[in-house]
Amino acid sequence: MPLDRKPAPNDLRAFWMPFTANRQFKAAPRMLVASKDMHYTAADGRQILDGTAGLWCCNAGHCRPKITEAVQAQVGELDYAPAFQMGHPLAFELANRLVDIAPEGMEHVFYCNSGSEAVDTALKIALAYHRARGDAARTRLIGRERGYHGVGFGGISVGGIVNNRRHFGTLLAGVDHLPHTHLPENRMTKGQPEHGAHLADDLARIIALHGAETVAAVIVEPMAGSTGVLMPPKGYLEKLREITRKHGILLIFDEVITGFGRLGSPFAAQHFGVVPDMITCAKGLTNGVIPMGAVLATAQIHDAFMQGPEHMIELFHGYTYSGNPISCAAAIATLDTYAEEGLLTRAADLETYWQDALHSLADHPHVMDIRNMGLIGAVELASIDGQPGKRAFDIFVRAFEAGILIRVTGDIIAMSPPLIISKEQIDHLIGTLGDVLKSAA
Repeated sequence: MPLDRKPAPNDLRAFWMPFTANRQFKAAPRMLVASKDMHYTAADGRQILDGTAGLWCCNAGHCRPKITEAVQAQVGELDYAPAFQMGHPLAFELANRLVDIAPEGMEHVFYCNSGSEAVDTALKIALAYHRARGDAARTRLIGRERGYHGVGFGGISVGGIVNNRRHFGTLLAGVDHLPHTHLPENRMTKGQPEHGAHLADDLARIIALHGAETVAAVIVEPMAGSTGVLMPPKGYLEKLREITRKHGILLIFDEVITGFGRLGSPFAAQHFGVVPDMITCAKGLTNGVIPMGAVLATAQIHDAFMQGPEHMIELFHGYTYSGNPISCAAAIATLDTYAEEGLLTRAADLETYWQDALHSLADHPHVMDIRNMGLIGAVELASIDGQPGKRAFDIFVRAFEAGILIRVTGDIIAMSPPLIISKEQIDHLIGTLGDVLKSAA
């Protein structure tokens, strides 16, 4: 639809996005029409500094030549290959590349098309794994309050964000939730908070309530992103690993946000030194260029399925576009870009500078809390009485008008800039946000 004409009513009915037709008119000034490296170009021609890596996904910045060229070349060579009983070389090459950077023990890859599909895939693999081992009573899944695991029915069932769940019925049965780890005593923490490891003990309570023989898997984000950037307390993830291993329960890390360098390591599992049984990833896998997701799994999980005749299907699950050649080409070029520019560890080098800049906002109006790790951070604001979320949304709009892109969830400002950001650009991003906060009502 041309940007220089008012959308017709039919245009709006056809273009159904997560906002209504009326909001589409209001959103028009915030349309993005181009991007390059650290910046978007708005419809009015202004340059917008990307403080969110798109939607947590453009870790290498925008329109990177190697990725663009790889996609263009692949379209003309092999556009599609069947994902069932067939294959193509790029799918195997990418799997090997992922295993090379994954935590030790992650030896196999199952492809899908998004983070949501990766979560549903991991949950299905967990259930099927126990059945394959003759442990079919293990059907219970455990997530966490304020957890976000995509928008599939499995993901919203184990997820714990109320508005993602309340409109969709009873969801999956047999799901429990751990308490979230957002504690007031951890306010203004830099890095991992000191308090809260004891919250992992609630897993033992849930297991005792239902019986370990009924529990299939526990899924958590190592660092909860979409709910407002909540860091795991020191010792918390280690306790989850200890409890799950003791009871034969699979531990799944949802690394759709934390994967591919966000915390200064290829995966958060390496950053925290805790290796789960499965890792879900997406977003940064292709730098946001083409939808793709994956589940990384241990050999133990993979081998449990490989016991039947060769002509039989091992796992009755998969997608039309699993391991699509063009997505694989984009992902391989993305991994090349990460490797050539040292981006999978660059957040560790910038973490202190980023942390100091972010916490300089502590004395600004309405700021209640600041938390950070790697190249990710959150500024939590006091809510306007009776209007939760309005203050942060108003700041989001003003920030865009001032030339920076941030993300808000409730009254929390979340930032996760591309890993190519410079110190000067960090200064500009945080300085501009500081100016906006000072002028906020």
